[in-house]
Order: sequence, then structure tokens, then C-alpha cells
Amino acid sequence: MEKAGYVFKQTRICIVVFTCSVFWICLFYFHFNGFETKAFWIVNQSRVPPPAKVVNQEDTKAVVSQSENVTSVSSFMKTMISADNKSDPSVSSFMKTMIFADNKSDPCGGRYIYVYDLPSRFNDDMMKDCGSINKWFDMCKFTTNCGLGPKLNNTEVGVFSDEGWFATNQFTVDVIFYNRMKQYECLTNDSSIAAAVFVPFYAGFDAARYLWGYNVSVRDAASLDLVDWLQKRDEWKVMNGRDHFLVGGRITWDFRRLTDEETDWGNKFLFLPAARNMSVLLIESSPWNSNDFAIPYPTYFHPSKDSDIFDWQGRMRKLERKYLFCFAGAPRPDNPKSIRSLLIDQCKNSSVGKLLECGSDESKCHSPSNVMKMFQSSVFCLQPQGDSYTRRSAFDSILAGCIPVFFHPGSFYTQYTWHLPKNYTKYSVFIPEDDIRRNISIEQRLSEIDPNKINEMRDEVINLIPRLIYADPRSKLETSKDAFDVSVDAIIRKVTKLRQDMIDGRTDDDFIEELSWKYALLEEGEYIGVHEWDPFFAKQKPDNGNSK
Repeated sequence: MEKAGYVFKQTRICIVVFTCSVFWICLFYFHFNGFETKAFWIVNQSRVPPPAKVVNQEDTKAVVSQSENVTSVSSFMKTMISADNKSDPSVSSFMKTMIFADNKSDPCGGRYIYVYDLPSRFNDDMMKDCGSINKWFDMCKFTTNCGLGPKLNNTEVGVFSDEGWFATNQFTVDVIFYNRMKQYECLTNDSSIAAAVFVPFYAGFDAARYLWGYNVSVRDAASLDLVDWLQKRDEWKVMNGRDHFLVGGRITWDFRRLTDEETDWGNKFLFLPAARNMSVLLIESSPWNSNDFAIPYPTYFHPSKDSDIFDWQGRMRKLERKYLFCFAGAPRPDNPKSIRSLLIDQCKNSSVGKLLECGSDESKCHSPSNVMKMFQSSVFCLQPQGDSYTRRSAFDSILAGCIPVFFHPGSFYTQYTWHLPKNYTKYSVFIPEDDIRRNISIEQRLSEIDPNKINEMRDEVINLIPRLIYADPRSKLETSKDAFDVSVDAIIRKVTKLRQDMIDGRTDDDFIEELSWKYALLEEGEYIGVHEWDPFFAKQKPDNGNSK
């Protein structure tokens, strides 16, 4: 009887627990689902108009006065969400953003970008003083045409197209990106519905103007000024800057000064705690840090419409290429680890190799037509490390339909992961540097590749072109996504995931920052482990400098 009584009591307890569970599940379901339905009804009834576009600096201010309907909806929803999440105001903001993102009637749902109207000392004033940006030559001509530089004429028939070609400097992506952002179709004046927040600080220009002959206080001044300005803003306080991003048109090492010694290189912007919260887009990122992300170097081609891209791709597919491989560059006699001299020797000694040696006549390599003409005549283009891991030449070669050959994974594969297939063998050849030092024949290695495979690789290279170039900021491509579009989409995915992780209580406790280069290479469900490229990133970090 005692045992039977015990079982009976257990049954009653189970029934009570089950009944309570059903009650609370129903309560939560109808509460949140009802709130979401009400919120969507409000959004749809408000008939939110298309966002305003930023056309110039004055229009940036005008964006702040966009749609009264959006503002009224935002205020009402903010009140409702705050009432439901009094204990966590940040989650309230995320909920509102996600509600707007899920509104299928809004073409910009989940894509809104809020752009700061920064004081002019952080951008426009640098443009006005463009003569001081570079110690060695005047950058002013390269800041024209929204950062594209002077227009190139198609004097050598067949090298360029008639439209869309400019003498673009490799360090002007700050300006190009900001001018593209001004034409972005989903700008908003309401930061609380923004998928991400853009900071139009010309970080690359700021670093460049003080690289030589200035003390560390001068080099760091604008960076410290910027983060001080940002941290006082309400937009920053929502996520402590983790939804913010900016562009610096230089390599990561220009912003990673390790000490305050006057002889140390660059500024320390990327080591500032506030900057570590932001996503900083650079033309070369650090393999060992997680707050910077590589975006393509600008090339000479900036199309204004889809047909410009399609016509160019068609031309590159039809070209006859008389050289098996080529190299454009100068030796690095002061760098004992450089393989450039070995590559130059192999080009000189091969009947199917072509060399554009920059050391003897620098003007040859600075002529866009000379470089592009050689790349268009070659099947493979050799792309060793520059002064740092990367070099602009890799993007010029792809633009010419020339299959790149890399010798270090940090030159491309671990850099531009937003823009490239994970399977690098689809569009390139990898020959480890040590193979070159052992005098492996490049001609023999490339000649062994099946011609059908070469055709497939070239087709993949040409298909990549739209994602690796920056369209003319004064126009808008119809359907193609350029490097700007791909970068913005990636930032939005990154911030959206971060918000969802915060709502769900997920943390990155197991994240190993020194292995940052590995994470973007992982397939879904994979975990960090031993990688074939570990030896390449266990070596000393590369020297600082400008890459060509």
C-alpha cells in the first residue's frame, strides 16, 4: 500500500507539472506572437517610404530627417519592446531591428545602414589637404572622380574598354567606398533599425600622411579623437561599437604599432579598445587578429553598368594567350626571405615566360596599359608576396583573366574570404615558397596542368571579376554585386549573427584570436584544428611597408 500510495502521489505531481508547463507555454506563445503580429501590422500600416539617398556631405545631414512615418513607428515600437524587456535594453533594440528585417514588404528589411555625419576633420579636410597624404608624390589627382583618379584613354586598342577605366591608386579605397555608400539604396536616419553603422573615417589617409617624420603623438591623434567622439554617441552605446564598421585603404600593419617608440611603424588605431570592437575593412588583414577584414585592392576598372562587365568578361574569354606565365615586379634584395629574384630568373630563362621587371624601369610597372597588356597575354600570372603578404597585382591579373599563382596562403586565400570560393584550386595555383627555393621549375609545374582544367580555372577567374572590382560610385549596377556590395552584405551577416548570439546567450569563450585566419576557412560544423598552412603563420610577422 505504501508503494501504491507513493506512485499515486507521483502521478498527481506529474499532472500538476504538465498542466503548469502547458499554461506557461501558451502564455509566452500568445504574448510574443501577439506582439510580433501587432508590430508587423504597425510597420505595414505605416507604409514606410524608400530610404533617402546620400548624395553629398550636405545630403548626409538631410538623411537624418528622413520619413516621419518610420520615426513614429520606431518610437511606438521602442516603447512596446522596452516594456517587454526592461531588464535588457540592448535586446530591445535588437528585437526592433529584427522585426524590421523580417518585414517582407520592405525591400530594405535587414539591409539598412546608418551613416555617421562625422566632423570634417575625419574625412573632407584630409581631401582638401590631399597634397600631404603621401610624402613621395601628390595624391590629389588620385582623389578625383570620387577616388577613382584620372580617366584612362583606350590609346592601345584592345587593352582597355572605351568606358570605365581610371588610373586608380591602390590606397584610395577609403574614398571609393564612402562614395559608393552615399549611393547605397538602403540608408536610414534611424540607427535603431540599422543592420550596421558605417563610420566614414579616412583611416588610410590619416595613417599615410604621418608615416614618415612624425612622432607617435601626432600619428595617433586622429584615431584617439575619433574613438572619443564615437564613444559619446548613443548609437555607439547600444552595442559598444560592435555593430560599427569603417574602411582603411591600407594594410593592417600601418595601424598596428606595437610600442610607443618613435622608430616603430605606423599608428596604434587597431589596438585601441574601441577599435577592437569595430569591424575594420582593410586591403590586407592580420592573420592573428579578429577585428580587421580584407577587402579587394581597387583595380583600374570601375564599370557603371552591368553590360560593361559582361562585355569585358566576354573579351577576356576570347583572348589568345601566347605566354604560359608572367611576372610584373621588382626584386627585394634587402629581404633574404623573398623569392622574387628566383621568379625573375625563371621568367628570364623560360621561352614561355614573360617578365615586366620594375626594378630597371619603374615607369613600366606604373603604366596600367603595360601591366594589363602582359597579363592579357598570359595564361598564368605569378603573385608572390609584396612588401607585405598581399599585392594589388593579384587583382589586376584576375581582371585580365590571367590565372594567379600564389606562393603563400596569406597573399590571398586567408585574406579575401568574403569574396572568394573556399576551394582555391578552382581559380588559382598554389606553389609553396620552399618549392621555389628548392629550384622547382615553374614552367614544368604549370605545363603539367590539364588544358581542360586550365579552361575551367580561367572561366572561374573571369566569373570572379564583378565581386573583386568597385563600380563607379556615381552609378549603380543593375544586377551585378561588386566588391562594395559583397563587403556590406558580409558585415550585415556578421552583425546580425552577433545580435542573435547575444539574444540567445551564446558566447565566444572558445575563440582563439591568434588563430583568426582559420575560422573563415571552416566549413559548417567544422572545428579549429591542425591545418596544412600552420607553418606559414607560425613564422615571424611580415615587415611593414607599401605593397606593389
